[in-house]
Amino acid sequence: MAAYGVFARYYDALTKNVDYRSRAAYFAGIIRRYAPDARLLLDLACGTGGISFEIANLGYEVIGVDSSPDMLSVAAGKNTGDNPVMFLCQKMQNLDLYGTVDAAVCALDSLNHLTGKELAATLGRLGLFIAPGGIFVFDLNTRYKHREILADNCFVYEHGDCYCVWQNRPLNNDAVGITLDFFENCGGAYKRHQESFCEYIHDDGDIRRMLDSAGFELLSVFEADTENPPTENSERVVYAARRLST
Repeated sequence: MAAYGVFARYYDALTKNVDYRSRAAYFAGIIRRYAPDARLLLDLACGTGGISFEIANLGYEVIGVDSSPDMLSVAAGKNTGDNPVMFLCQKMQNLDLYGTVDAAVCALDSLNHLTGKELAATLGRLGLFIAPGGIFVFDLNTRYKHREILADNCFVYEHGDCYCVWQNRPLNNDAVGITLDFFENCGGAYKRHQESFCEYIHDDGDIRRMLDSAGFELLSVFEADTENPPTENSERVVYAARRLST
């Protein structure tokens, strides 16, 4: 996956439509339902810290992990709250913490950026670092979204002196290739930067098998931002799983 060098500079501006406060409150509400005493929380694939800081504001001690130094550099520049976040630069599938956490979240379809093998490895690492009884809450883009929304569509975003052209291309039945072209205005001349990555489809049956293999009990599956069951037209689903005792 790309290191998101240029993307990191514009990530916050291009995701202004994401209500991080509401998303963090929603995830925290699920955690409180199943693990009301949880205090130490991992934000996996934390990016520039949008979820991390909001969850910290809810009273949790937060560790943010991301594989992009550029994303974490932006996050570090915002790490000025009363309850600062500890940030670590690691790949999800190589997660290595100093001890266990009470709960973990992974938001904004970050796990779709992993292949099936990488996702299984990531869940295995979480099985080591989420304490028995701890909760893992994560979301995934659905097959419907990949096929009907992302598909082979192109999206254009504008922010100040930068244009971003987002192009999708279905690669096979289980993946969509995504190319981001950034055009930065450098004194009247535009400089182009390009970053590419893939989103992989992980169907419900595969998720259930991987969770079971990693030592998790599936607790609930919701349509994103609701407590309703997913439908065939759901674009994103949210899973909550409990780490079983060893």
